[in-house]
Amino acid sequence: MARTKTLSSAKPAAPLEVAHAAAHEEPHGFEFGGPIGASLITFGLPIVAYAFAFLCNDVTGCPAPSLTRPGALFANGWNNGIQTLKAEIGWPGWTGLISLEAAAGTIAWYALSLVLYKILPASEVQGTTLKSGTRLTYKLNSFLTAITILIVCAAGTLVQGADFPLWPFINRNYIGLLTSNILISYALAAYTYIHSFSIRDSHDPKREIAPGGSTGNIIYDFFIGREMNPRITIPFIGEVDIKAFMELRPGMLGWLLLDLAFTAKQYKNYGYVSDSMLLVLFAQTVYILDSVYMEPAILTTIDITTDGFGFMLSFGDLVWVPFTYSLQTRYLSVHPVALGPLWVLTILGIQGFGYYVFRASNSEKNAFRTDPNGESVQHLKFIETASGSRLLTSGWWGTARHISYLGDWLMSWAYCLPTLAAGYKLTPSIMYPGSRLVTTEGMAGYAVPVTYFYMLYFAILLVHREARDEEKCRRKYGKDWERYCEVVRWRIWPGVY
Repeated sequence: MARTKTLSSAKPAAPLEVAHAAAHEEPHGFEFGGPIGASLITFGLPIVAYAFAFLCNDVTGCPAPSLTRPGALFANGWNNGIQTLKAEIGWPGWTGLISLEAAAGTIAWYALSLVLYKILPASEVQGTTLKSGTRLTYKLNSFLTAITILIVCAAGTLVQGADFPLWPFINRNYIGLLTSNILISYALAAYTYIHSFSIRDSHDPKREIAPGGSTGNIIYDFFIGREMNPRITIPFIGEVDIKAFMELRPGMLGWLLLDLAFTAKQYKNYGYVSDSMLLVLFAQTVYILDSVYMEPAILTTIDITTDGFGFMLSFGDLVWVPFTYSLQTRYLSVHPVALGPLWVLTILGIQGFGYYVFRASNSEKNAFRTDPNGESVQHLKFIETASGSRLLTSGWWGTARHISYLGDWLMSWAYCLPTLAAGYKLTPSIMYPGSRLVTTEGMAGYAVPVTYFYMLYFAILLVHREARDEEKCRRKYGKDWERYCEVVRWRIWPGVY
């Protein structure tokens, strides 16, 4: 999200069904380990984001060289080890985590996103039916927003090259931008949590408490999100659906700008763009542009239809997606791995097959939801539930209950494989004073947990998301879901899982 864009990832709530009137659902229990798990995630994930930013750096290496021998690092005492590590990662001090320039740039980015949302042509699409029987209208123009931004960036880069001001601004303020977005994610989650308590007094049938979002535990509800569809009216902009807006705009498009900035940095450093960088940039750009082009599809995802908007989605959309999903391009900006034709073709093949599985399965799902009797899907078999919903038992969705997840995960390989046996060290150059040499000597493989993190994280995320989907559908359909699972046995990967 739009697919893997968040901590929970925007995935179809029930990817096989044609929605009818909501069936009775049993009460929701705690997810994500309950209040303890929510606390650990809420206060622990920013630390993880900073760890990636500092421990894999362009000061001494990726990872910081001393981390390859932690026993020696702390041999002379904990304090000496910490001071050495601080020097190696370029620790700026607590006050150096944010700057006025970075904060102003972040606010300007959000303001620009809102202005383009307001002034660019848009389509208006109705969402799924709410519990009250009403439907929300969404204004969608993310793809046109992305194209507008890319045209401006392309024009600026064509004239000024890697010195186009946006690129050095991002690279110079990376830590400050990360901090600014972390603070905004907390503030937004706090606002929507507090605002949700006005639902009862508003008597607005379009405002709802999210299933599982009103447990009474403050930290858990803050994390999972109390209000289903929080909206805000901004002067000169109008009404904005916070969840739908944050799903694709500041974070998803910010991810693309970070990738482009790191590509410009590589070109600035080396005078060329490596095949590995081009491969990752291509794979991630296709993913991002596909997400914003298919923007109406987010209205049937679990993020929009089921989850409230809390810290989980706020942090996921604004921090986790742009700053952790761009790890590979950040790595390659310093260490331009040369792949060669064989590796390039292999990775492109994996990417292409994953995209085919993902897009073909989701297109089939959307066609069936739109018109079950349409020519392209009328041959499909299904089970009709007591609530009137139809669950596909043939075609893509007859091979596995969440077959699109498999395609999504395979695409993630194309982000990580271009870094090969990741790891590099930076040392001062004797021949060229003021410059540094990049070498993999003694470092190859040590950064694999960083550059391949997305593959592992994404696999865990998809399995967890699949389990959430299964539980939701089991509550909703009861014995009909059990009957359906007997027909479609595999969860994600046919024959494997």
